Amino acid sequence: MKANSRDSRRAVSAARAAAFDILLRVERESSYASELLHARTYDRIAPADHSLATELVMGVLRWRSLLDSQIAKSSAQPLSRLDLEVLTALRLAAYQLAWLDRIPARAAIHESVELVKRASKRSAAPFVNAVLRKLAVGISPVKNFPRHGLNDVSAETLAGDCAHPLWLVERWTQIYGLEITRNICQYDQSAPVTAIRLRTPEADDRLRAEGIELAPGVFLASARRVRQGDVTKTAAFRAGLCVIQDEASQLVAALVGHGIRILDCCAAPGRKTAAIADRNPNANITAVDLHPHRARLLRKLLSAPRPAKVGTANVGVVASDARNLPFAEKFDRVLTDVPCSGTGTLARNPEIKWKLVPEDLVDLQARQIAILGSAMVRAAQGGRLVYSTCSLEREENEDVIESALVNESSFRVIDCRIQLDQLQREGELIWPDPSSLTRGPYLRTLPGIHPCDGFFAAILEKI
Repeated sequence: MKANSRDSRRAVSAARAAAFDILLRVERESSYASELLHARTYDRIAPADHSLATELVMGVLRWRSLLDSQIAKSSAQPLSRLDLEVLTALRLAAYQLAWLDRIPARAAIHESVELVKRASKRSAAPFVNAVLRKLAVGISPVKNFPRHGLNDVSAETLAGDCAHPLWLVERWTQIYGLEITRNICQYDQSAPVTAIRLRTPEADDRLRAEGIELAPGVFLASARRVRQGDVTKTAAFRAGLCVIQDEASQLVAALVGHGIRILDCCAAPGRKTAAIADRNPNANITAVDLHPHRARLLRKLLSAPRPAKVGTANVGVVASDARNLPFAEKFDRVLTDVPCSGTGTLARNPEIKWKLVPEDLVDLQARQIAILGSAMVRAAQGGRLVYSTCSLEREENEDVIESALVNESSFRVIDCRIQLDQLQREGELIWPDPSSLTRGPYLRTLPGIHPCDGFFAAILEKI
């Protein structure tokens, strides 16, 4: 039996073994695939294997419902009765058969059978082999999204064609309309561009000298979009000259503006904290996170190498519940980037759409209202607070602001266009039409409409 297990391990490529293990962890734990793919465990596999593992993991998660519908047609067993290991192996092979024409069908089938054996489900190997051989005959390669005119599109067809839960597509259609929802869904199904924030002007030249092909940012002068190359492997990245950060996230940090005493209520993993610190080198910044281990990671990030020309803001990290902040100090700038559903980040975190249920929005909203209320107490007279999420859902955005203002009348909403216009005058915002980034007085970026994650932000001022 031990010899057979070793044989199975040898028969499975490093890429497929990593993809299989990560997909199982995503299903069983509250883990993000993107974080697991960059964990130290998988640093040791060859770059080509890591690239294929990433393609397999993200492909399966993006297209899971469509894969399952194809598998179900070839399976004599209902998918709900299959062990997770078996279903995961089937999904991996189905994705390769339909999407990756450079991989021979026999290789995809053989290795998925071996993955089942490797997972100690040897008795299911003949079943997996039979299902995949039948599937390989009938499955059609997928190259592009089905093309429908708007008159032929419904929430149901979008959910099916773009592999999204129907309830999510229906609510987006009600909020944003059918055409925008189609753009969101299609954006979610593609690998998003890697965006970086340059911390010094010379970082651009340093990265290009190391073979990184860059394009200008679309929102901010300090942003770049990576066309080719792995930024994380460069000396410039290790020296702290740049930070990987979606441009919408960079924009939220820029909305915080300038202050002397700054509070970041839900700071980990710390990219916005670092951006605020770079823009406010003489400030005293307090960064709070609920979980001690995340606070430790935040301290590590903020103590990482800092370019000589970037100031050294005084950043203190506190592990605490933002709903009950453990200090009485008042702050002239506050960022409240609350935990949320993350529905604006499905291109990066596709597993979210399969875990989220409508009831989660109610629980999240209660927590968000509590965090915002606590943060408002810490704002100084005349100070400003930025509330933000990476959610597309009204319950987590406008509804939270409206609820908070009912309970706290000493705040007013500042139109985000005022701050965006200021950033444009300063040369920091390069997007030509700042008003297109807003919905009412709020910042609102939409995947597929804007080339970035979906973010919401509100600016509140203590009067």
